[in-house]
Amino acid sequence: MGDNFGIHRPNEVKQIKTSNSGTPSDELGSTGQSNLSDFLMQLEDYTPTIPDAVTNHYLNSAGFDASSDPRIVRLISIAAQKFISDIANDALIHCKTRTSNANSSHASSKQQKDKSAKDRKFTMTMEDLQPALNDYGITVRKAHYFV
Repeated sequence: MGDNFGIHRPNEVKQIKTSNSGTPSDELGSTGQSNLSDFLMQLEDYTPTIPDAVTNHYLNSAGFDASSDPRIVRLISIAAQKFISDIANDALIHCKTRTSNANSSHASSKQQKDKSAKDRKFTMTMEDLQPALNDYGITVRKAHYFV
């Protein structure tokens, strides 16, 4: 197996059945095509978190012209939003692990034990973000004048 860049791929293999002519045909048939067309129609009305202008700017600076179909820009915006969300979620997990280890190593008072996890507020720091980004192959280092 190669590197999947943090994308979960289930081990399930899509079942393909053959038609009478011997060529493979998709089990979903027209249902899969209608789901895809419904998704593309929803992209026309969807307003992504990352504005289209920002996505267009970065696509144009990379040499990609997506002015013909705004759905492509929105699809890329959704992918970027998912990528950022995954990194932020991983950083949160690192933060929770770090704070739980710090609390368990110190002599905890009864007040800290009574405080539920829902009442805690976490702050994302570079200490949490760096290992999360490292999982995705992004190396972050402090500038030499901050060290």
